[in-house]
Amino acid sequence: MSVALTPPGPDLRLLVSLAAWTWQGAGPDGREIAYILITHTPALTDGGTAVPAEDRMRRLSVCLGGLTGAREVIPDLACRLQLVGDRVLLRIPEASRRLQLPTRRSWTELVARTGEAILLLGLDPLPQSADALRLDAYLDSALAADRLLFGRVQFPPPGPRADVCSTCGGSGTDPISGRACPDCSLHCRLEP
Repeated sequence: MSVALTPPGPDLRLLVSLAAWTWQGAGPDGREIAYILITHTPALTDGGTAVPAEDRMRRLSVCLGGLTGAREVIPDLACRLQLVGDRVLLRIPEASRRLQLPTRRSWTELVARTGEAILLLGLDPLPQSADALRLDAYLDSALAADRLLFGRVQFPPPGPRADVCSTCGGSGTDPISGRACPDCSLHCRLEP
């Protein structure tokens, strides 16, 4: 008998094949909201079919904490946003790397002020090179076909220690490369 073990977190192949966009917009109540869209690139599709890629995206949804459809209550997700200098990273549970989000200063300031963003996970592929018109068309068609999943991501609770490296947060691992953090001091590797 053979047993296939599936790692609990998203596989590296999926993480490097993700495309992400950020923007500001009005929410249902008219309040300004920061949005994040994550899709997979067309290269992730296997043999001309999007089924395996969609399965991976649904597995990512579970790993993130269970995103829901547009007509359901938007849940708070297990993933967290991390501000590292002027970069915003999406920390995915059980993933060895963080996803760097493309941001503008106004978007980052909005997220820092509100402490959250709405995450949209697209089940259909969209290349990172898509312009604003193509992105709008994607969002319209994906929403109409119920091919978007929604969740709320937040910054971790406040309370970072001043003596911990601002790049890695004390883990000793660079959040982007997954290698030893080049900016931290020895205390990052010694403390829990």
